[in-house]
Amino acid sequence: MLIGILQTGLAPDALSPELGDYPDMFARLLDGHGFSFRTYKVVEGEFPKGVADCEGWLITGSRHGVYEDHAFIPPLEQFIRDAFAAHVPVVGICFGHQIVAQAMGGKVERYASGWAVGATDYDFAGEKVTLNAWHRDQVVQVPAGAKVIASNDFCANAALLYDDRALTVQAHPEFRPEFVDGLMKTRGKGLVPDEVMAAAATRLADPLQDKTMAGRIAAFFKEPRA
Repeated sequence: MLIGILQTGLAPDALSPELGDYPDMFARLLDGHGFSFRTYKVVEGEFPKGVADCEGWLITGSRHGVYEDHAFIPPLEQFIRDAFAAHVPVVGICFGHQIVAQAMGGKVERYASGWAVGATDYDFAGEKVTLNAWHRDQVVQVPAGAKVIASNDFCANAALLYDDRALTVQAHPEFRPEFVDGLMKTRGKGLVPDEVMAAAATRLADPLQDKTMAGRIAAFFKEPRA
């Protein structure tokens, strides 16, 4: 199954030579599930010709806000709506989670309570799933037709399911602990409060359920569709 990765941001130059860029992380996360990948750097204006170019689409994270004025955001929102209309499956991660919600009529804003960083526990229908996070924006209004499938006290709308059309997650299952550690040492300084980074540092060795999330993503992509 060919998955198109819609890359909406770039990993920091200081980290990518050793730890890879975002498409590399998703290829690693989903390794063994029978996917091949094709990357489109939509953040730089590189878009597919249409939603049928791949069998499914994965939208990455980004340092940008979905509500900001960037040239790639309006065409990406239209691409998402076109994929929905054609029932071509879409998976959104962090920024991807937020842009799908915004494209479908939801609301995203900078969260007043600040940042989620590092290993974070989520309730997926009674199942505790620990994934790495890195965000201060949140989906604060869920689009019509979307179902909340994960949450915690900090992030009420942590994962959304749009029937067979989209699965989106606020967390970063593709982020390994060493990448989060690198983000804290590069992008985090002067941006994320010291106490938030200190708390995240204490959980860098916590077991993650990234493989569990990879299995959910793979199953969603492979779900039979008319």
